[in-house]
Order: sequence, then C-alpha cells, then structure tokens
Amino acid sequence: MLKKNDLILIIGIVVLGVGALLAIHFSKESGSKVRVTLKQEELKTFKLEEDTIYTVEGENGAWNTFEIKDGYVNMIDASCPDKLCVAQKGIHYDHETIVCLPNQVVLEIIGGEENEVDSVAN
Repeated sequence: MLKKNDLILIIGIVVLGVGALLAIHFSKESGSKVRVTLKQEELKTFKLEEDTIYTVEGENGAWNTFEIKDGYVNMIDASCPDKLCVAQKGIHYDHETIVCLPNQVVLEIIGGEENEVDSVAN
C-alpha cells in the first residue's frame, strides 16, 4: 500500500522527468550544414537549404548515398549488409548524426547556434 509521502515522491519525480524532456526538446537548434566524413576524415560539407543527392564512395566498392531535402538529411541507400544507416530517421538538429559503421561514413549536422547547455558540456 502506498503512503502519502510515497505518492508525493512519485509525482515529483514524474513532473521533473517530463519537465526535463520538454526542456531538452524545446532547446534543440536546427543546424545549417551537414558534414560528411569517411574514415574520420572530412570529405565535404553541404548546406541544408540546398536539396541534393550525393554518393560517398569508399574502399573496395563501398558506397553510401544520402539526400538533403527540405532541410533534412536521409541516408537513402548503402552497400553495407545490414543497412541500419538507411533505417535511421532523417536529421536536421545541430549535432545529430547518421552513422554507417561498416563503411565508416558519418553524416553530422553542424552550424546551429550554441546554447548554454552545449557550451558547458563541451
């Protein structure tokens, strides 16, 4: 049987959790560019405002194709066997990434405004 103080504690924890999730959600900043890296080396940077399709070509015939459309980046095809990178949702917030581990390709959103939490965390 729950006592009054237990119920107050549970409600307090739930309220704090929901408040933290809302604060995180509303403090996200949209980025302005996507940085493409292959084997930890930057290949190219694209503006999110310019719709395009681009293929990253790696070693041994490996490749990843991504699309920038309406400010979002989506991996649309890849030569990796599991295609987990293709299954990831589109990204557009600062510091979001899509990673293809087998092909060592990383797409990262950059160029958003730094907020206070990011500057402390760095």
